[in-house]
Amino acid sequence: MPNTSCSMQPVICTGLFSVYNLPAGFTIHELFLHLRKPHYMKPLNCIPLFVLTIFMSCSLATYSQTLDNPGEYMDAITRARGDMDAKYMQYLSVAAHGRGARKVEKVRQQVIETINQSRYKTIDLPQYKGDNSLRQGSIDYILMCYRVFNEDYKKIVDMEELTEQSVDEMQAYLLLQDKINEKLREAATNLDQKEHAFAAKYNVTIINTKNALGEKMEIADKLNKYQNAVYLFFFKANWEDAQMVTAMNNKKVNDIEQARSALLRYAEEGLKGLDTLKAFNSDPSLANACREVLKYYKKTAEANIPKLTEFYLKQENFDKIKKAFDSKPASGRTKEDADGYNKAVNEYNNSINTFNKLNNEVNAGRTQVLNNWQKTEKEFSDAQMPHYK
Repeated sequence: MPNTSCSMQPVICTGLFSVYNLPAGFTIHELFLHLRKPHYMKPLNCIPLFVLTIFMSCSLATYSQTLDNPGEYMDAITRARGDMDAKYMQYLSVAAHGRGARKVEKVRQQVIETINQSRYKTIDLPQYKGDNSLRQGSIDYILMCYRVFNEDYKKIVDMEELTEQSVDEMQAYLLLQDKINEKLREAATNLDQKEHAFAAKYNVTIINTKNALGEKMEIADKLNKYQNAVYLFFFKANWEDAQMVTAMNNKKVNDIEQARSALLRYAEEGLKGLDTLKAFNSDPSLANACREVLKYYKKTAEANIPKLTEFYLKQENFDKIKKAFDSKPASGRTKEDADGYNKAVNEYNNSINTFNKLNNEVNAGRTQVLNNWQKTEKEFSDAQMPHYK
């Protein structure tokens, strides 16, 4: 029988290197990890079973010597997730600074790859003296993050193109974001409970000092909720304004009135909602920019659109007068017919001038508040969202 005992030093295996094309001096643990990589699939039946047993027992023995201290063990579990958390933060940062979910798809794929690497690193760690609670808790957290980025954020990417089609689509999109963040918060809370339970069991004192990455991730989460709340106020009114403009271009008075009524409702609801929303980190700029947009929409819906709609009614009436006048032969037209038609022409021309002037003012006002909104939104994200590369 071969000797399967493990020494205190890393065990060197030399008999199988020629089979696997590995460099001399490769440790047994390194060989075991190499065999587990998906891209290196040699038939396992060429390796005696007792050799694999040696790999497992020796690697665990080596780990147990270096991670015998419960505090060091907890640090090792945390370090195995370090790259994953950093890459996740990078994704949030890049997505927030002026880029949609589809445009940062490459970063999402990198997050998934890093999550998998963290999972392998954690799986490679041993149990702590037969206690698998902390290691399994970390694995459960990592798997949750994997499902979120592989499945839930994929839904975000797929839904993004539909968000401009209706208020309901946008609300569903933002609601999904909130649910995703809630999943991550719950997973992090569960992991935190496992860590504290492990620490209490083995008399480890946890110093609740947040590291830089943890603080940035917490800020990003709160900022996302705040921005979504403000943006939804903006989007509802902005979307309805677009419907109203389309109806005006098509000269559909009933559709204009329906959109105007909805626009006024959304503007008033948004203004009330902003009044109850506190400034984020003492920065009211985003809410103020949204408020200016909503005030513009409220004024437009209350005062300006009825005047513009009145023009379409006058135009419709003039078309009737003109049609009746043109239907009579020139020899059959009376002075009264001519005077009435000329009066209608003058009134119509005057209404055109009034319409054009007011319409230009409305369009200029819209351009101003929307440009300010876009500028402020970018500056707010740049100032409040932690940059992470």
